[in-house]
Amino acid sequence: MSDREDFLIWLQSEFVRAERAMFDGDDGPRRAIWSADEPVSVLGAWRNASNRAELIDAFEELSTSFSNCTDYAFDLIAFDVLGEAAYTVGYERASASVDGEPRTFTLRATQVYRREPSGWRVVHRHADRLG
Repeated sequence: MSDREDFLIWLQSEFVRAERAMFDGDDGPRRAIWSADEPVSVLGAWRNASNRAELIDAFEELSTSFSNCTDYAFDLIAFDVLGEAAYTVGYERASASVDGEPRTFTLRATQVYRREPSGWRVVHRHADRLG
């Protein structure tokens, strides 16, 4: 199996499960797919973070806003694997309650990943809402 195929399998399984869980109010799986090693950063649609402690705070706070995820899809536009690093560009489409109000929204997301001994881990995310 090629590095690209291995990465796509991880992305379409573990990554998608973690993001869906986040939009259902559970930040544990998302924390697990993020690197525990610095540097990590988020320029997010709802909140920013520039180190691991801020990242955990942001994920915990965001998870309290989300619930009742009825749909999540990651529409991959482009990606590549370059040795021990990878990136993705795509649209995240979700239907979930935000602060108790059902909503459907799309996020544009660019992410950077690092291959670590435990597998692929996210190290940077930049996302914004469409519309």
